[in-house]
Amino acid sequence: MKTIVELLQQAIVIADGAMGTMLYQHGAFLNTCFEELNLTRPELVGRIHSEYIEAGADFIETNTYGANAFKLARFGLSDRSDQIIRAAVEIARQAANEKALVAGSIGPLGVDLPQVPEHLRNAAYEAFVSQVRSLDTAGVDFLLLETFSSSDELLLAIQAATSICTKPIFAQMTCGPKQETLYGVPILDAIAPIAAHPAVIAVGLNCSVGPSDMLEAARKIRNITPKPIVVQPNAGFPRQVDGRMLYMCTPEYMAEYAKRFLENGVKVIGGCCGTTPAHIREIARAVRPLARISTVSPAPISVPASPQKKQPEFKAKPLAQKSLLGKKIADNVPVYCVELTPPRGTDSARLVQNAKICADYGIDAVNIPDGPRASARLSPLVSAVKIQQAANIETILHVCCRDKNIIGLQSDLLGIDAMGIKNALLITGDPPKLGEYPDATAVFDLDSVALTRVVSNLNRGLDIAGNALPAPLSLTIGVGANPVASELHREIDRFIQKVAAGAEYAITQPVFDVEMFFAFQTAVKDHPIPLIAGIWPFTSYKNAEFMANEVPGVVVPPQLLERMSKAVTPEDGRRIGIEIAHEMIERLSPHAAGFAVSAPFGNVKIALAAMGRLDPDHLD
Repeated sequence: MKTIVELLQQAIVIADGAMGTMLYQHGAFLNTCFEELNLTRPELVGRIHSEYIEAGADFIETNTYGANAFKLARFGLSDRSDQIIRAAVEIARQAANEKALVAGSIGPLGVDLPQVPEHLRNAAYEAFVSQVRSLDTAGVDFLLLETFSSSDELLLAIQAATSICTKPIFAQMTCGPKQETLYGVPILDAIAPIAAHPAVIAVGLNCSVGPSDMLEAARKIRNITPKPIVVQPNAGFPRQVDGRMLYMCTPEYMAEYAKRFLENGVKVIGGCCGTTPAHIREIARAVRPLARISTVSPAPISVPASPQKKQPEFKAKPLAQKSLLGKKIADNVPVYCVELTPPRGTDSARLVQNAKICADYGIDAVNIPDGPRASARLSPLVSAVKIQQAANIETILHVCCRDKNIIGLQSDLLGIDAMGIKNALLITGDPPKLGEYPDATAVFDLDSVALTRVVSNLNRGLDIAGNALPAPLSLTIGVGANPVASELHREIDRFIQKVAAGAEYAITQPVFDVEMFFAFQTAVKDHPIPLIAGIWPFTSYKNAEFMANEVPGVVVPPQLLERMSKAVTPEDGRRIGIEIAHEMIERLSPHAAGFAVSAPFGNVKIALAAMGRLDPDHLD
């Protein structure tokens, strides 16, 4: 079993959810000492731990949140704190059974330390020391200090822990919707000294607020510390229903926010009050495929830059000789592409007709995505062949790592070249969870960096195993880039790896913030390949909201959303969206190698209008 430090080296770590909520749902009265249930109902506590592990939690928290002298005194149990804690750790250990780590949960004492006399402060320190000692000797893997409203009290708890224990420490505070602590201190001011403490290996928030408010706070915390960020939000705010207080956030809602947490650099995601194993299961299903994508470089299967077998090797053709698109890019002539999504069925007539319209208006190539947002559509290779046969225009065929193993990918690449498709855009791909088949298996033998290396070798007449081919391929090598990635340093590093692997040009995610495009371009200026800017014309305010909130890797500035919100009719929405896209193109034109404009909902005329090739008032 990995240590918590080793787990944090992964892209994501899944925490468990609420213990108190689950105990209450299983019949424990609210006036019960939940920690005493470690002695009186150990099988119930253990069952809850097991349910969280089965749901996908990488660690579980001991049922010791309030197992300190101050809180146990209310139940006359102060003298049994060590027994309660040791029982809690034993229960958690049995449930974990080497499948998950065990975190020793420590909560606040329930006293306002700045207002108490010195002797009571000393008693508080000793209470923390006693709780930590029991957790440490009982064998927890690390300490999780959670739900603290006072940084003063949390620092005291950390001081007590480090005085007798060397276990790693997670430290979590809580704040309200205004991003202030219970004492009115801005959360960043409160959490800054906690994040700076050398004994704290991960810092973050839990309880009090739902995922939306916690996301805003987590974004701010990300800016003040390089340490891993932990979030465990409540399942929204509780509401009274038939006399009971219920948390209304569904597991699916929490899962959607889990993806946003991951995109914003959060490392550990779990739940607090109101969350259940169902919430944790959906969170794990939502973010683990995304996390796999973000950790597959270097790829699980190694593809060497120079294959080990000594075989004859062809010299790869220069970009300008591979295709008409490649020649334009190599000659620094701006290129214009339109993205057309293959149909859901087998009728490709509309797709081909749209491609013909693109050709008539002088578009250089048609972009054919491969299962965008993990959808099942007509084969992109079949779509590309039909277009090139009937529409007299080149295609840029996306090749996705998600659905095929390394053998299938190489076979497809050979077929692409054999069918006369000369432009390939190599992408890792959206995980199945994002699409209509969330239980589908994702392969991801390779990521886009490794696939770039594969195509580079094929262009030199060498297959993945280093065997010589009868003739080399002649594919232009395009890759994706995201100038607004939440972990921009990682995106830049991967871009540099793609260039080193043989990438010849890049097409970006839809750009809605030109300044971020410029910043990315500056950051990679020492590894220059032509950047083709992705452009998405909004069609309505709802469409803009969807792009902002539901599409991973896309950032829509608030001012654009406000501008789109002024649309009164569908025609207004379409017109404003085209105006915004056209303005983006004009601003980026001196800096970008060209533009890849999406045809939203298959309406190719909107894309052409955004490029200024069609009057926006004559789209019907």
